[in-house]
Amino acid sequence: MATEVETTPAPAGRGHRPRRPRSPGAGRRPRASRRTRFRRDRFLLLLGLPGLLVVLLFNYVPLFGNVIAFKDYQPYIGIWDSPWVGFSNFDVIFNGDPAFVNALTNTLVISFVQIVFVFPVPIALALLLNSMLSERLKRVAQSILYLPHFMSWVVVVAIFQHMLGNAGLLNNFLRSHDWATLPIFGNPDMFLTLITSQVIWKDAGWGTIIFLAALSRVDMELYEASAVDGASRMRQLWHVTLPSIRGVIVLLLILKLGDVLTVGFEQIILQRQQVGADASEVLDTYVYFNGVIGGNWGVSAAVGLIKGLVGVVLVLGANKVAHLLGERGVYSK
Repeated sequence: MATEVETTPAPAGRGHRPRRPRSPGAGRRPRASRRTRFRRDRFLLLLGLPGLLVVLLFNYVPLFGNVIAFKDYQPYIGIWDSPWVGFSNFDVIFNGDPAFVNALTNTLVISFVQIVFVFPVPIALALLLNSMLSERLKRVAQSILYLPHFMSWVVVVAIFQHMLGNAGLLNNFLRSHDWATLPIFGNPDMFLTLITSQVIWKDAGWGTIIFLAALSRVDMELYEASAVDGASRMRQLWHVTLPSIRGVIVLLLILKLGDVLTVGFEQIILQRQQVGADASEVLDTYVYFNGVIGGNWGVSAAVGLIKGLVGVVLVLGANKVAHLLGERGVYSK
């Protein structure tokens, strides 16, 4: 007599096997203790120790010097023996000293112009370089664009002066054809345009490095899929490329806002005498001429302290806005 075997219906799905429930934490490696991780990574920690010491020594230890913003600091008697004056050094800020207001206005105008006109240039250059089909031509173009970054501001200003100065190549060419010369160097009305063009020429190529690295991580299948859907190159740029590097753009923009009150000290001080303080005075040169040259160390320290605090507030505020827009920003929530 045949024996009937009781069978249970197989679950839906071909080849599906029921899984046993896992206990919480199954499959995870136990976390090593702090002492074990320290012994395991001790050589890496030793390699990073000199860099940490340099950062502490040159970035964090000098922060204690901000105490002179609240003192009548005199170098010959030292920081701790200088008398306290409270917030007297901040009077130039809160009472609207004309020289300080002029320096602050010039700084904000230069920073705004450079954010609007300088910041997008590396992005555009990176997009152009990334679209080149010839890798050899791309490397040659990158080398040419990177070269000005390694020149000092003394060399850059000298090059522009020989090209655009009163006795430069451009004006000599205009004179040879009996045309009117262009007063560019030494003209306060042209100073903002001049320094902006210098920054673009010097640092725009170097700024493409980060954006090219971000573009290299864009999935090529996105371009193929958009091409199949009939998207043009411009629509691929707008809907694929830019959204893919949006996080990097937001990150660098936030860091740029942190330096909004810091503009090129060397670049401006080399050309300050030609155009005058009214057009070229910024917060960095104001601190230099009042502190190092004029001996008003407390006032200069107060201005520098406020400038640093404003930079921190701008970074934190911009990072919060980035979080609200769905971006990671400088740090996550």
